[in-house]
Amino acid sequence: MRDRVLARHPASLVGAVLATASGVAFIALFVAELLGLFENPYASLVVFVAVPALFVAGLLLIPFGMWLERRRLLRHPGSEREWFVIDFRSPTTRRRAVLFTALTALNVVIVLVAGYGSLHSMESPSFCGQTCHTPMHPQFTAWQDAPHSQVTCVQCHIGEGGRAFVKYKMNGLRQLYHVVTGGYPRPIPGVADLRPAIEVCGNCHWPGKAFGDVVRVKREYADDETNTETATILQLFVGGPGAPTAAGRAIHWHADPRVQIEFIYTDAERQTIKYVKYTDAQGRVREYAAEGTTPEQLANGSRRAMDCVDCHNVPAHRVAPAPEQAVDVAIAAGRIDRGLPFVRREGVRLMKASYQTDDDAARMIDEELRKFYTARGGADAQVTGAVAALQNIYRRNVFPEMKVTFGTYPDNLGHTTSSGCFRCHDGSLVAKDGTSISSDCEYCHKQIEKP
Repeated sequence: MRDRVLARHPASLVGAVLATASGVAFIALFVAELLGLFENPYASLVVFVAVPALFVAGLLLIPFGMWLERRRLLRHPGSEREWFVIDFRSPTTRRRAVLFTALTALNVVIVLVAGYGSLHSMESPSFCGQTCHTPMHPQFTAWQDAPHSQVTCVQCHIGEGGRAFVKYKMNGLRQLYHVVTGGYPRPIPGVADLRPAIEVCGNCHWPGKAFGDVVRVKREYADDETNTETATILQLFVGGPGAPTAAGRAIHWHADPRVQIEFIYTDAERQTIKYVKYTDAQGRVREYAAEGTTPEQLANGSRRAMDCVDCHNVPAHRVAPAPEQAVDVAIAAGRIDRGLPFVRREGVRLMKASYQTDDDAARMIDEELRKFYTARGGADAQVTGAVAALQNIYRRNVFPEMKVTFGTYPDNLGHTTSSGCFRCHDGSLVAKDGTSISSDCEYCHKQIEKP
């Protein structure tokens, strides 16, 4: 039997069309990739995996259809399919051919533009925070006001390559099901299963940088009439991996690639640590465990190699750990005028109050603060500024529908509002020889007294 007869099977024709269309699409997408039009981590999968897979599928359909046609002809001899005749001598045929070619080219352009638009939409923070992920509204709101607001969600939460594609799309299907059924947790867990920090953060943050000593000023205000300020000045021994400060210590020694720190935690937020294993640059191992911890408890815990995000755990969407801290920061930044009598006390009171909705909160904050200063005096501009600042603090940190409020998510940088550093450095983790992980305050910082 002649091959051109066998190739008349519909499957072979579909394969030829599919192979041709995907071949054209691959060339166009490849050129777009070379021009840097795609930034989505899935783009390379579409260009170099999905489209070539369609091309190969089309090629395989051609011999498959020929095999089916051969079987049919063996069962029914003499029933060859006739080719339709295209006569380009006919003006009607020529017009139809030109129209078909133009429409095909238009379809290819539409598919390419739609594909690019889909990829671009999928990588946008609005897709993550609004389109499909309504439960992520607190994180999306916090991200908009964070230092990483110019970093898209997918740059941190999704990696490149087929493995990441399969993992996060499967996870996305599970999340979509929970969104549709309303079965998502409230609040959404604060711990994300990210790739190693060197992959997530290393493109922007050099992990080997030595910071030396870093001075931080923490300003707090009293609830008295003058909102008395207390400034705590700390000299932090940040240093760097393998680069201690003049004090001989460095907080960032934890990130030294020559050493390894592993720990076992027993809660979802990684706040309760029962065991630490330290391996130094020479390979020597020292293990610490909380008193009374049994092997069964450790076996039921989760083991993890310490990473940057175990301390810097809320770099992109931080919810303030306490209303007092949020109001203090606003006063220190000048968003709330410290000259207003009792403004710190009243601001904290309004932040701690319960409201039914965001609109109720905005209205009550406005009414309550203005009523308070109507009786005690205060420039209207000062009060208006304080109202706006407090309304913004509430919208930024309180989400009743998701059961998120101040302190819902612990901040591990420090140890004033959550365990933070004290998860390990509280003196409770002891080695077999009786030594413990240091709990000395000046191990990491020193308070500088004001002159």
